[in-house]
Amino acid sequence: MTDNEELLVQKEEEASQIDPLKKEIEEKNKIIDEQKSQLLRALADMENLKKRVASEKESFHQFANERLISDLLPVLDGFDRALESSDRSKTEDIIKGVALIKRQMFDILQKMGVLEVEAVDKMFDPNFHEAIMKKESDKPENTVIEEMQKGYTLNGRLIRPSMVIVSGK
Repeated sequence: MTDNEELLVQKEEEASQIDPLKKEIEEKNKIIDEQKSQLLRALADMENLKKRVASEKESFHQFANERLISDLLPVLDGFDRALESSDRSKTEDIIKGVALIKRQMFDILQKMGVLEVEAVDKMFDPNFHEAIMKKESDKPENTVIEEMQKGYTLNGRLIRPSMVIVSGK
């Protein structure tokens, strides 16, 4: 066999080895393109999800208190009725009506998880009470003897401490 023939055979062998490699590269490129397409779709889905969650969050914040407000509207109506009848009623009846409205409002707040902080005749607790004054008293020292403003908790978390007067020397 001549050198040219040998080279030709060698090139044919190399070509026969290159063709499967080219085919493999094309298959790998096809897989890469499919995965790239899947990734782009997943990124687009993620962006859409982010936008939808942001929109839902904004809507939630706008209407989060809707139930509370709906429950409070009858209280507002009660105040309107009390004011309308204040010209025609005795003071005693007005006081009873306002007390009824207060009870109605507190019942609504209790349904929402609001409770009063107990203060009078309790030992002063800085976690629930804010002392505004000390006064001499026959009660043990640091006992709450008067409540100037009620404190409240919401589902066990303090939202406003009681403003209190504490016994002391």
